[in-house]
Formats: sequence, C-alpha cells, structure tokens
Amino acid sequence: MKAVRIHEDGGPEVLRFEDVDDPTAAPGEVLVSLRAAGLNHLDVWVRKGLPSVPKPRILGADGAGVVTALGEGVEGFTVGDRVVLNPGIPHDGRITVIGEHTDGTYCELKALPAEQLYPLDDGLSFEQGAAFPLTFETAHRMLVTKAAMREGEWVLIWGIGGGVALAAFEIARAHGARTVVTSSSAEKLERARALGADVAVDHATDDVVQAVKDATGGKGADIVVETVGEATWERSLAAAAQEGRIVVCGATSGHSPPARLYRLWWKQLVVYGSTMGMPSDFEGAYQLVRSGRARIHVDSVFPLSGAAAAHERLESGGQFGKVILSIPG
Repeated sequence: MKAVRIHEDGGPEVLRFEDVDDPTAAPGEVLVSLRAAGLNHLDVWVRKGLPSVPKPRILGADGAGVVTALGEGVEGFTVGDRVVLNPGIPHDGRITVIGEHTDGTYCELKALPAEQLYPLDDGLSFEQGAAFPLTFETAHRMLVTKAAMREGEWVLIWGIGGGVALAAFEIARAHGARTVVTSSSAEKLERARALGADVAVDHATDDVVQAVKDATGGKGADIVVETVGEATWERSLAAAAQEGRIVVCGATSGHSPPARLYRLWWKQLVVYGSTMGMPSDFEGAYQLVRSGRARIHVDSVFPLSGAAAAHERLESGGQFGKVILSIPG
C-alpha cells in the first residue's frame, strides 16, 4: 500500500510518500480501506520530534473509510461498511493516540481494534468523517465532561479557526452556551460571526478581557478554553468570572506562563487539565454531529501524496477548519 511516513524528525520535507507492506486484521481487528485522513497539530509535533517517536512512523490520528476484512471474532461489521475511527484507545486509565503511540492514518489500509470503529453516518462524507474525531472528542471532554458546561453560560475560546477551537465553539453552541471567540484575522472573525458567535474579538489589537466583561455585564467568562499557553494565560485568568473554570488541553505558545496564583484564590477559580477523551466523549460529540447540532468545518483537501503541502497549510495558521488528505479507494 501507499503511505506517508517519517524516517527522521523535521519539517514537512521529511514526509515520505512510499510503499509499505499491507497490514492484516488480527483477531478482534478490522481492516479498513481509508478514504480520508484528518490533520491535527499533534501530527506536526510528532513530525518535529515533540515527542520523538520510533521510526519509520505513519502519522495521522483521524480517518474514515470502508471495511475491507474482518479479523477472527469480530462481530457487528460487514465488508463494505462505511466507518469512522475513534483515535483514542483507553487503557489503564490513560489514552493511547493513534498516530502518536502507533502508526497512524496517512495510508491506504489500516488495521484497527473493532471497538475503535463506528458506522459513518450516511449524511457525512469521508472527508467530514475524518475531520471531527480528535478535536471534537477533545472539546467535548473539556466542556461537557470536565467543566460541566450549562446552558446560558459564557465561554471564551481563543484562536477561532483551529480544530479544537472550532469544535469547542460548535459544542458550546449545541449546548446553548454563549461564545466569545478571538482571532487576529478579520476574515476569521467575520466568518465566526456568520456562524453564530455572540462576540468576536481581535486578540492582537483589542482588549479581550474588557470585551468579555462588556459582553457579560462585568461578570466574566464562566469557562475559558485554553489551548495557547504563555501568550494568553494571564488574559484567560483575568477574563474568567468569579468561580469560573479554565480548561487546558495544550499550550501552543509555551507551557510555562507566569502562574499568577493570586487570581486563583481571589476568584476561587478552578483549572482543569484535559487530554483527548474517553469513548463516552467520542460518542457524545458524534451524536451532536450526527444530529446536525454541531457542524463540521473542512478548510481544504489534499491528495495523500500532497501531505507535505497539507502540513504547510496547517502550519500557516490560515486555515478555518480541518485540513484533510483524500485517499483513493
């Protein structure tokens, strides 16, 4: 089969489109002919060696395709079924992520544990199926499982346009929460308003904390979705309401911001750490997608052989939605 692998850490140029031995379905596994794979920033970090993984390694956590063969003992699937995969494999209270801890989805064929697969709804394309799992599962765990978001609450989401930010926005709206979103792109802010954002703020030129206070009558955000770290952390603490919740799943701008501990006790804030999600988070997010309550946003589609260009698009920061690799059947 054809696959995209890395043999060394580095930039997009280390992605190699090459021939790889076909996998087979072991007992309890399903062999899937992948038709689409979704890009995540996780793929970029693994490619760069953050963390460095054993090589060669096929990247990619998200994917959708067609069942090709069934391993011994597998029930509930038949050859030809359209499926989407849950990239988080739970074990011993932790989550192993496909494409980080194992070979991933930038390939034509993938053998997966049957319990990681779900029927792909007829109303969703393969590209859409590959666009939501990791980010929506992550955002569902942050907002619903960890922060226990309630209808009518205000949620601050940094960097609208990125995968987790858009997923958080859609899940917040689906649950009746109100949203303040930020970007340094006027185009992205306008698109967010058109999609239903209650407030859209330029975090490069405007006062995000004041905008949140103005929107909430001085109260502040009930929940802050924090994925950026050093560049936003102080403003996240300042924008949070009394007894607000800040949920952290990453720190793309740096992981050691000033703690500002006085904010925590003065405001009695709660800070949650959150990583990926459990099967219940995937299923909760998928139900919102299948029902149409949460929309999937695809930015662009590249051929599997164009994985390097797809990574360049993701790293440019210009995307609004997911970057997808299309895989021929």
